[in-house]
Amino acid sequence: MAASGEPGGRGESVEVNSKWLDAHYDPMANIHTFSACLALADLHGDGEYKLVVGDLGPNGRQPRLKVLKGPSVLTESPLPSLPSAATAFLMDPHEPRTPALALASGPCVYVYKNLRPYFKFSLPPLPSNPLEQDLWNQAKEDRIDPLTLKEMLEGIREKAEVPLSVQSLRFLNLELGEMEAFVTQHKTHPIKRQTVITTMTILKKNLADEDAVSCLVLGTENRELLVLDPEAFTVLAKMNLPSVPAFLEASGQFDVEFWLTAACRDGNIYILRRDSKRPKYCIELSAQPVGLVRIHKTLVVGSTQDMLHSFTHKGKKLWTVPMPAPILTMSLLEQRSRGLQAVMAGLANGEMRIYRDKALLNIIHTPDAVTSLCFGRYGREDNTLIMTTQGGGLVIKILKRTAVFGEGAGEAGPPPAQALRLNVPRKTRLYVDQTLREREAGTAMHRAFQTDLYLLRLRAARAYVQALESSLNPVSATLREPLKLHAVARSQVMRLLGEGGLEAPVMLGGSRGWSRCRTFEDVEEGGRRRRPELPGGQGKPPSGRARSSSPEAAHLAGSARSGPSSRLPQVQGLGPTFKLTLHLQNTSAVRPAVGLLVSFLYNESLYALPRAFFKVPMLVPGLSYPMETFVECLSDKGISDIIKVLVLREGQSAPLLSAHINMPVSEGLVAA
Repeated sequence: MAASGEPGGRGESVEVNSKWLDAHYDPMANIHTFSACLALADLHGDGEYKLVVGDLGPNGRQPRLKVLKGPSVLTESPLPSLPSAATAFLMDPHEPRTPALALASGPCVYVYKNLRPYFKFSLPPLPSNPLEQDLWNQAKEDRIDPLTLKEMLEGIREKAEVPLSVQSLRFLNLELGEMEAFVTQHKTHPIKRQTVITTMTILKKNLADEDAVSCLVLGTENRELLVLDPEAFTVLAKMNLPSVPAFLEASGQFDVEFWLTAACRDGNIYILRRDSKRPKYCIELSAQPVGLVRIHKTLVVGSTQDMLHSFTHKGKKLWTVPMPAPILTMSLLEQRSRGLQAVMAGLANGEMRIYRDKALLNIIHTPDAVTSLCFGRYGREDNTLIMTTQGGGLVIKILKRTAVFGEGAGEAGPPPAQALRLNVPRKTRLYVDQTLREREAGTAMHRAFQTDLYLLRLRAARAYVQALESSLNPVSATLREPLKLHAVARSQVMRLLGEGGLEAPVMLGGSRGWSRCRTFEDVEEGGRRRRPELPGGQGKPPSGRARSSSPEAAHLAGSARSGPSSRLPQVQGLGPTFKLTLHLQNTSAVRPAVGLLVSFLYNESLYALPRAFFKVPMLVPGLSYPMETFVECLSDKGISDIIKVLVLREGQSAPLLSAHINMPVSEGLVAA
């Protein structure tokens, strides 16, 4: 085959062009067909594969059977009606194993061996309508005229359950002047109602080998699937479908186990098993199917919504890929040398796309829209792609032997990690026992879980309502007063003498426990931090005990942590004098806060505050205002209490915010 350039493919990338050799392109080949009527077969058993084409002819007229060898037509013969499918199959296991050619056309299957007619199988006739038969008998005896015959046949067609024969349907389409001649010519012919073949495929008989004997599987207009014996051409199995099949796929072996998948005109895909007379699974599509391809145990379906869908053989949907243009035809690409199976889709925009799962492997641009596809061995080349275009052209390409389809060449598919197998541990005895327990007591366990979940939600809702009603939260719950409160209690600065006689101010204590304050982590000296040592040189903390905060303080700490500038409420120091610092912030976006008051509630026998009540200046939005006061512990018994901080609005008795400060024990008085 002489190499030729591909028109329309100038815009392709070097990566795409490097995979294919342009073997032949003939825009005037005058081949009008679809993918089901293309087949590659070694018809003479000499290792030279030919291309079999069931040609519809221009405008659906003059159908012919063509056999191509290379770029030229080897033989050509007329057909009585339009072809619906063509395939090659082995009829018997005898040597030499030369495949036969089966061509479905109208109600018949024409079988050829060595390109010579071998057998003609006709579908069994269907029972005719008795009323229709009686009318034609009356016309035969000249008891009714053609006009009356037409009126009565139209009435039967509208109401009868059994359809009319082809003869009656042709008569109803005639003009008034042609009726009498038609009745005179056909009134003596017996009434026959014959169905036609809509699709055809092959099914292995008893072995899965490539050169094993295969059966023909036919889909008919009468909504039936027929499996034919490869030698006697008798009907081995008959199955019924809810609609007329348009595309058909088969897998398995007839004598062992097999699956038949039919995409029908009602927009559904029906899956049948060996012993089922009716479909076992049904896949409902949102649009009409335009192609069906089986890859291993998955089905890839093209729809009129410009989508490629993938399903398992049990009907579970796997993925969907949108197409840039309507899908005209689909076929299977199988590269046996590399174990590759992919889907080819011809689009109306002149592209032919190749997909493996969701990954786009390759794009081929053609000068015209592709109407049929076929991939396989042609001549002496193992990997040959044959395409016919809408204008009757023929395109032949050869896949380079060094070509490798990589998923990265097209659009991004699933991540590589998705294909990795998980290291699932083995099932232990405990796992099995727990599984059995959950299976037996699943209802009771679910009810107990739901009860606990509802109780948890109820308690959380009650606590939230209580916090809102009593204002026990450091962040206001209303949009009118968007405030946030943060309180810190510190002791007076002590003076400790370190090594070398250096005095350094030390802050002790904290809400996280004495571990932080007693290790002297936070030491400020001249604006920088360092870690001092005690006079003993060991840096050990003095003896003491930690006090944990109350649940209310823990709740407030969690709420205060939500703000961008909030800190945990801290109680630091040894006493007896503490410094209490409030950080009040207006969280509004534009409105300032005015007329606010701060009040402290405490046990007057334990503490004394010189400023227990004061006014708050105007709060500018976004700034945090520190407000300080001192707390003096009056008791030397080593006890402590809670000081409540309330933020109020002038003229209102209910506080806007509140905070509970769990004061530590004043260890200064205790030590004294």
